[in-house]
Amino acid sequence: MENLQQEKCPVTHGANTDTNKNVMSWWPNALNLDILHQHDTKTNPLGKDFNYRKEFQKLDYDGLKNDLKKLMVESQQWWPADWGHYGGLMIRMAWHSAGTYRTADGRGGSNTGNQRFAPLNSWPDNVNLDKARRILWPIKKKYGNKISWADLFILAGNMAYESMGFKTFGFAGGREDIWHPEKDIYWGEEKEWLAKSRYSSDSDSESLENPLAAVQMGLIYVNPEGVDGNPDPLKTAQDMRTTFKRMAMNDEETVALTAGGHTVGKAHGNGDASILDASPEGAPIEHQGFGWMNPKGKGNAEDTVSSGLEGAWTTHPNKWNNTYFHLLFTYDWELTKSPAGANQWEPVNIKDEDKPFDAHVPGVRRNPMMTDADMALKIDPEYRKLSERFYKDPEYFAQVFARAWFKLTHRDLGPKSRYLGPDVPAEDLIWQDPIPTSDNNLSQSEIEVLKSKILNCGLSQTELINTAWDSARTFRASDFRGGANGARIRLNPQKNWEGNEPKRLEKVLNKLIEIQLEFANRVSLADLIVLGGSAAIEKAANDAGVNIKVPFNPGRGDAVQEMTDTESFEVLEPIHDGYRNWQKKDYIVDPEELLLDRTQLMGLTAPEMTVLIGGMRVLGTNHGNTKHGVFTDKEGILTNDFFVNLTDMNYYWKPVSENLYHIVDRKTNQTKWTATRVDLIFGSNSILRAYSEFYAQDDNKEKFVEDFVKAWVKVMDADRFDLK
Repeated sequence: MENLQQEKCPVTHGANTDTNKNVMSWWPNALNLDILHQHDTKTNPLGKDFNYRKEFQKLDYDGLKNDLKKLMVESQQWWPADWGHYGGLMIRMAWHSAGTYRTADGRGGSNTGNQRFAPLNSWPDNVNLDKARRILWPIKKKYGNKISWADLFILAGNMAYESMGFKTFGFAGGREDIWHPEKDIYWGEEKEWLAKSRYSSDSDSESLENPLAAVQMGLIYVNPEGVDGNPDPLKTAQDMRTTFKRMAMNDEETVALTAGGHTVGKAHGNGDASILDASPEGAPIEHQGFGWMNPKGKGNAEDTVSSGLEGAWTTHPNKWNNTYFHLLFTYDWELTKSPAGANQWEPVNIKDEDKPFDAHVPGVRRNPMMTDADMALKIDPEYRKLSERFYKDPEYFAQVFARAWFKLTHRDLGPKSRYLGPDVPAEDLIWQDPIPTSDNNLSQSEIEVLKSKILNCGLSQTELINTAWDSARTFRASDFRGGANGARIRLNPQKNWEGNEPKRLEKVLNKLIEIQLEFANRVSLADLIVLGGSAAIEKAANDAGVNIKVPFNPGRGDAVQEMTDTESFEVLEPIHDGYRNWQKKDYIVDPEELLLDRTQLMGLTAPEMTVLIGGMRVLGTNHGNTKHGVFTDKEGILTNDFFVNLTDMNYYWKPVSENLYHIVDRKTNQTKWTATRVDLIFGSNSILRAYSEFYAQDDNKEKFVEDFVKAWVKVMDADRFDLK
């Protein structure tokens, strides 16, 4: 038997999928750098020379839209369309693709097509969306690399609405697909689907854990059956208000999206949900990526089980109409159970002509239904006011919904400069963080003149570097918000953020404005801020004996206060910055974990993080001018001293408090330097120490400076989409 078993296992199990058996599971508290390795280019089959923006320009866009509209009404036997129209299914797919977005860290959303991969492809709330994606496959196959899955999901939702008679606000392409799961996005700590342990207070919906937006693990928004599955529209309204706010929506947008999303399509719960097969990630290989297979009856059509609720919301679910509000306000609604046993609301004594026809059985009418969230629009006083206005003014409702749908599906796409395609709306919307187009036309000689003026204006190199860094560090690669472009660091709320050291910031900005006004040519303050930091780094490198030019790309514009939604920018406020060795207060999460999160949001790699930390320390850029981690006697000069002294065994490391350490000379027993956890992690963690030792080598002094400059420029230009 033993020999037989060996014959069946001819190779070592390097592809073992049990995550509990990976090599690092022996040390569960070790710092995990995997978040910085997401979307490794080795997983991308398109190759490094592929340019999606150029490919999209070759797309037969009108042909694609027409094909999508045809697809909506060509019901396929293996998964028949409700009322002969796939609109409801495609809208739900687009909605759930975009709806994972949360403002706190900009993660989630439709920007990467991540719905194709775990965990999202197997979330309970995404049940049967695997079928929607497979229905779209012939379209994707035909148009290939010219349209990403991420863009296709959203465009399919738009075309679904338009094919049902609704005029959308517009569409923009520009989303690029990922090629493996985003395993390191924090979706909650629960260990089972639909558990609820993300509130610090059961009675306070605002106590929902940051950065989360959905109320339970595996849901996009709120539980359709009520809070914790217990129907209570008033409580559900509070969950909705918190959840939608964390997805950048106000009350009016929330009501419009709920009603507009439920105007078409239906919920599916005509059967026993407990007998469904496993989700896509857990399904047997012969299912070929399909999950939730239903063994009852046809397994689809009238036997479809998805959410567990059963029925349509409106009288005519295959076309845009205003019967949602007509039904909601005309009838009283009572709590019932769906065939799958889910809580739902149905009307009392509804007229036969107000009932929708069955989606698959000809000639049969069915009761409409409402979720607890729908009933919240009638019961919650503020939601009711908005709903009544929409009911009385269908045109206004359509207008608000069109804009809210566009915002929902484009919120994480970034500024308008990233938008692609002929259907991009001309209007600048404040949530797009608009920035005036720059007409800065600086020659290289003018740039050199400006650098000289800045370096001789009385500001220190550290002040210039810190101002440039603080301006650029807000950039988030998750939703492409923030960054140096726009010079919003001089506007509310950024100019008052503690992390930006307002007094120092004001001093630097006043000097730079003087230079701006005196300069003969036009130059934006945003460009001057970046140029000042880069000029200071160039001088610090030259002082270290490395002759190097820090590349500078002019062309940034200056936003004004009227272009800046103060409330929406509050989520970008840094509450920690390991690069400047600062955090606003003590947190449960260790400082080095916070550093990794910030680094990943900025789009930096582990080596880039390492070289930036080392350079920023010796340049003396710590917040408040603290000396923690400044392992050099030549502060202000761009040397590799941080790494040299970190790895020097002539010192030992002594903890003083939770986040403070002394670096002690072994011979004299005297403290030479102080350090934080962020400093010492680069000597403690085996991977980061390998990078630190690399930069500490005698033959890598120039390499360190070169790599620091490259990483610095990457940060400064992260939001320059015109350069990409």
